[in-house]
Amino acid sequence: MSARVVVVGSGMAATRLVEELLARDTGARITVLGDEPHAPYNRILLSALLEGTHRADALTLRGLEWYADRGVDLRTGARVLEVDRDAREVGLVDGTRLGYDRLVLATGSIPTLPPVRGLVGMDGRLDERVHAFRSLDDALRLSRAAASARRAVVVGGGLLGLQVARALGVRGLDVEVVEGGDHLLRSQVGAPAGAILARDLRRLGTAVYTGTRAVRLTPAGLVLDHGYTLGTDLVVLTAGGRPSVALARAAGLAVRRGVVVDARLRTSDPRVHAIGDCAQRGDRTTGFVAPAWEQAGVLAEVLAHELAGAGGAAGGADPRPGRTLPAYEGSRTVARLRATDLDVAVLGEPETAEGEVVELTNPVAGSHRRLVVRDGVLVAATLVGDLSRIGLLTQYYDRGTVLSPGEPGALLRGERPGAGATPSAATLPDDAEVCACAGVSAGRVRACGSLEQVRDTTRATTGCGGCAPAVRQLLATRPSTTLEGTRA
Repeated sequence: MSARVVVVGSGMAATRLVEELLARDTGARITVLGDEPHAPYNRILLSALLEGTHRADALTLRGLEWYADRGVDLRTGARVLEVDRDAREVGLVDGTRLGYDRLVLATGSIPTLPPVRGLVGMDGRLDERVHAFRSLDDALRLSRAAASARRAVVVGGGLLGLQVARALGVRGLDVEVVEGGDHLLRSQVGAPAGAILARDLRRLGTAVYTGTRAVRLTPAGLVLDHGYTLGTDLVVLTAGGRPSVALARAAGLAVRRGVVVDARLRTSDPRVHAIGDCAQRGDRTTGFVAPAWEQAGVLAEVLAHELAGAGGAAGGADPRPGRTLPAYEGSRTVARLRATDLDVAVLGEPETAEGEVVELTNPVAGSHRRLVVRDGVLVAATLVGDLSRIGLLTQYYDRGTVLSPGEPGALLRGERPGAGATPSAATLPDDAEVCACAGVSAGRVRACGSLEQVRDTTRATTGCGGCAPAVRQLLATRPSTTLEGTRA
């Protein structure tokens, strides 16, 4: 009898896991339980939906037919109420109970409500002006409200907050951003880069208030801690989220900030795994897509190994010839701000990484670059205002390329790389990733015949314009024969 794999959650991590499991032909019966009523979609593009450059159906990762054609039981609007580990069953709110041999928690994160008086009325409901921005329904609701609004305040100056602010600004609203920290993007960049971003936003017509907090919502508007009131029609909360762990905690699994997992993404119950925003490896959780996809690939290999009857092999060895069971110890992160007229990319943790720091700020040009190099290897970087070198830097970062002595400075100044550097996207190997938000490799792009085909078949360039130059270079130097065997 085929093993039963139940995945709780239908976000980007869960979707990638299903793709990876199918690619390994495990023969498992896969059931995916998503509590949203929609087919799995790309959350990265929600701000593009709000801005009006994408329709809702353009965000779909895999349609209902895709799951049905592959024998995967996708259930939308299916909220899980409990996990019974003794019976190895999950119970849904409608009374349905499903057995599992392996359970995967991909429950993501939930928005946190900041301590602002007046957000919630006496009836327990959010004020009609207040909007979260985590789900497709959130984005659609905010989009409808924005159609008749003139002013908006975004609470939170992180990546999501700036994306929402720019989307609303592009739609013609007067937008103000409130950030409690001393500068924008304080979790990713330093003060000089934050200052450049604030200046760029003001130039684009968005007011920025840093070092101040919203304390109360009144009929007149949002009151800040220094007493100033921002009149507004909309208040968008983007100040943070936390891993969704209620289901795991109720099931008696080990939980700290997130669901605690080991190097094989196993929880304290070896038949239950966790990936994505809800998982915690060591002392770290992740809110980015790339680490979640890496976890999905590792877990797919682990499950293929275990479902083949080899789960107890000593030392993590896989008895299948030539295969070694992988481990997840933490991902390198690449964060991109996807907002019209704002260009930011962050590799690793440039504010805390140890190494030689090379930094250049040009307030006139509106650019800031910071590279951290250790033992000749790029370990972190910040780019604001000029992403012309992001493709090359990302490849150096991902591959641990040893740079020549003068190369960091040349890269910082935007000069041509040295003789040992990769000169352009055209020379990237087929397995090099050129679009992180869509997970598209250079080989997959080369297999397409046109930019339109790239967009239609891989969705690269549809949400992050930053990958478009690399895609065009790859197409321009594409070999005459179509590459086979590549996939996003």
